[in-house]
Amino acid sequence: MKRTLIFLIIAAITNTAQAKVDLVTLPSRDTVQLTIYNSADMTLVRESRALTLKDGKNKLQFSWANTLIDPTSLEMLPKASADKIDIADLTYPPRVRNLGLWNIESGVSGKVPVEITYLTSGLSWRAFYMGTLTEDEKTMRLQGYVRVTNNSGEDYENAQTRLIVGKVHILDQIAELARRQYPYGKPGEVVVPYPTELTYPKRWAEFKTVEKVAEELRPKEIKKEGLSEYFLYTIGGMETIPTGWSKRLISFDIDEVPVVNLYKYEQERYGNSVVRFLSFKNDKEHELGDTPIPGGMLKVYRSADDQEHLSYTGQSSFKYIPVDEDVELNLGPVGDVVVEPTLMDFATENYRFDRKRNISGWDEVRKFKIEVRNTREIPAKVEIKRNFRTQYWKIKTSQEFEKVDLDTVKFTLILEPRAKKEFEYTLTTYHGIRAEDLAKASRRR
Repeated sequence: MKRTLIFLIIAAITNTAQAKVDLVTLPSRDTVQLTIYNSADMTLVRESRALTLKDGKNKLQFSWANTLIDPTSLEMLPKASADKIDIADLTYPPRVRNLGLWNIESGVSGKVPVEITYLTSGLSWRAFYMGTLTEDEKTMRLQGYVRVTNNSGEDYENAQTRLIVGKVHILDQIAELARRQYPYGKPGEVVVPYPTELTYPKRWAEFKTVEKVAEELRPKEIKKEGLSEYFLYTIGGMETIPTGWSKRLISFDIDEVPVVNLYKYEQERYGNSVVRFLSFKNDKEHELGDTPIPGGMLKVYRSADDQEHLSYTGQSSFKYIPVDEDVELNLGPVGDVVVEPTLMDFATENYRFDRKRNISGWDEVRKFKIEVRNTREIPAKVEIKRNFRTQYWKIKTSQEFEKVDLDTVKFTLILEPRAKKEFEYTLTTYHGIRAEDLAKASRRR
């Protein structure tokens, strides 16, 4: 009975003291800014609010119930009269979950703008793009979009959205920090109190050491890696993103980006199909170059007529494109440009024999015909690579070619609309001691 009475007296004294302190209800946001990281489930939130303070002591109540906010990351900063406002501390009432109280000593009365920042999880973004080629396919309208998904448990009205591309390592996931039973301590576990004379256990090992508890009370550390590779993208305008919703935001819209269309044929890589590639450069000359372009999926269409009807061309995903870097996108196989190689003749010759009259070297001679057809109504640039599977070879042809590496050559042709071209080449490959003879002859040159 005595213990109960003492508790009631203490409670009465506490209530009397607190009656002189204003409990300020957190007002609605004036503005909010979201900085969303794509490499970690983490978002930095900056809120602007106008608090109504009384001259003297004030208490501000902040609740994060049903959200994924990390309460240990909460910070507040006055944006006016900073020399007259002291934000003393943020306390977490015992046995009360999802609630914090800011103690504020104010030398002014009235509305004071403040900025509240914290980390939350549950917000994510991904970039995607739409490219629309002109009818001659020399330029492309490039539209960039970002889809922001909000599963944080908090609605964000009229938010400015910023996106971070880069790698961040956090010691604890924000979602785990937000779901703890109490603000501090190990995620998912109840904090063991400091030992006192009232709670001292029979076995000291049942408690954590003071150093261990102090270590867990320290703010969670965020380590940044490769700071020079961080890029910040700000989405223009304001958008309301309710929890449980996804919003598509436009990041840029650039007309007449110069592009190059190239059709590639290489049996070893693409089989018997011709594959279309689209390339451009992220620089000023190509109407780009202000910032790197975040990685994503690009879907490409083509203007089909004057009524702005579109026909689907292909799609390709890519990683982010740095400033002044080229990008070549694989749009997949096509059927309107055809390459058909045909083996016309095969022979072996120039046999060499060892002392036992066994064959120790020979030449293989193949004659090929390459037929290329462009069934489109615009010109097509076609690149044909031929791999010989040996570095000992010689080629004879009237068609210009480029040596790519030890065993590969490349033919590049420009075909007019609805045109066909043919060319032939004779390939001699050297085997056994004949390859050694060729190598010796090359060194003597």
